[in-house]
Amino acid sequence: MHIHRRTLLALALATGLTAPSLALAEDTIKLGILATFEGAFTVLGEDGMRGAMLAIEEANGMAGGKKIEIVKGSSDASPDSAVRAVRKLVEQDGVKVVVGPLSGDEGIAVKDYAKTQPDVTFINGTSAAQDTTLRDPAENFFRFSTDGAQWMAGLGTYAFNEKGYKKVATVAEDYSFPYTQVFGFMAEFCKAGGTVPSKSWVPIGNKDYSSVIAAIPDDVDAIYVALGGADGVNFLTQYQQAGGEAPLIGGSITVDQTVLSSKGKMRDVVIGTPSAGPIADTNDTPEWLAFVEAYKKQPDAFPSPSLFAHGYYINTKAAILALDEVGGDVSDGGKKFREALSKLSFDTPTGKVSLDKNRNAVADMYLTEVSEGADGNLYNKLVKVVSQVNQTLGIPEEEFLALGAVSRENPSCP
Repeated sequence: MHIHRRTLLALALATGLTAPSLALAEDTIKLGILATFEGAFTVLGEDGMRGAMLAIEEANGMAGGKKIEIVKGSSDASPDSAVRAVRKLVEQDGVKVVVGPLSGDEGIAVKDYAKTQPDVTFINGTSAAQDTTLRDPAENFFRFSTDGAQWMAGLGTYAFNEKGYKKVATVAEDYSFPYTQVFGFMAEFCKAGGTVPSKSWVPIGNKDYSSVIAAIPDDVDAIYVALGGADGVNFLTQYQQAGGEAPLIGGSITVDQTVLSSKGKMRDVVIGTPSAGPIADTNDTPEWLAFVEAYKKQPDAFPSPSLFAHGYYINTKAAILALDEVGGDVSDGGKKFREALSKLSFDTPTGKVSLDKNRNAVADMYLTEVSEGADGNLYNKLVKVVSQVNQTLGIPEEEFLALGAVSRENPSCP
């Protein structure tokens, strides 16, 4: 059967596609990037975008021989906003590959949405709630940036054995990612013999921490703080103003560059704070130093990349590497692309990354302490590298799952 050229042209015009635009559609691939460009975590989302752009620029804007077309989705860190944004990316913009989201509850919500879109591939941004991948995972959701409990590897033991903290209170935001961080810290701290007699949970965007500070027991040796963005800055500033004297232990995003780059007297409170996470500012490997120099060329960059820039970079790079392997072809519902992602193992600025059976990353973690650099800026000084941490923290999976899902109450060692 032969179709006349004029008939083909009429069909193209009817669908809004001329020959050049048909060629353009074949030569481009849409990459959705979902991050928090609104609300208390805006500064985090902006740095995540810098990381994603760095990975894209390294690849000269190409993936699988096709030009990358970036389609941005904006959320405010709430699950509803994340689902609205990703639904628009997928159902209106026609995106077949999404990188994101940024925050914990968002990740769980997007994971659930992913199950309704089996032909779309979702690759995490920096969302680090444990159960995004550990329990009831989605086959088309991948996380190359590890979870918040993994980020805490080494910290609980260090706080107990090296810092001598035996009794610790916690202050954290009231959602799945801080639950995961507290779990990761307490898993080691309590096993070492420490106790946690007090936990305070606050909503994202909380402005007044006076009652929280007043409720912290006087006899604790330290306070573990898992607050991010504007929340972290507000608590640290108000704790300093209240004359708080107990030393701090930092959740990963509490002493991240998104907080450390803030100005004010809160700097005096955080110097010397131990923490842990997927990066260390003073990492001196050639790979990390090259990453930092490339990152600094991004608009409005921090003195050193935040873990959000790092996470979005890693996950975007994974997407590009797998698209390169399949020639940018996701026409089979993304099956070959997802197979390539599942088998992907690659070197990053922070070491080797690979995936487990739940499509969650195994990677190196970094134990750090906040220090002041020669330039007057605050940095996370590397103390120790904890190699190739898996999602069950080295505990047999059945035994780890028996510990139960993270929550306000779990774990507990009063």
